[in-house]
Amino acid sequence: MQSEDLWLIVQEILKANSKEKLENLLKGLLTPKEIEEFARRIRLVRLLKKGVGQHEIAARLHIGVATITRGSKEIKQGNFKYV
Repeated sequence: MQSEDLWLIVQEILKANSKEKLENLLKGLLTPKEIEEFARRIRLVRLLKKGVGQHEIAARLHIGVATITRGSKEIKQGNFKYV
C-alpha cells in the first residue's frame, strides 16, 4: 500500500466531520460485506486487547486462528493504538 493512497483515504475521513457524513462516505466506498469485515476486525482487536483467548475469539467471531494471530501481530507492531 502506498502512503499517498492511505493519506487520500485519511483526508476524506477527516473531512467527514459528523456521523452522517462519515456513514455516507463509508456506505459509498464499501460494500455491505466490506463493512461487515471492518466491524469484525474491530471486534477482534477489542477482544484481543481485553485478553480474550484466540480460540474463544475464533468461536465468537467465526474466524480462523490465523486471522486472530495477524491481528495480534499488528497490535504488537503498534497498530490499533486508539481502538
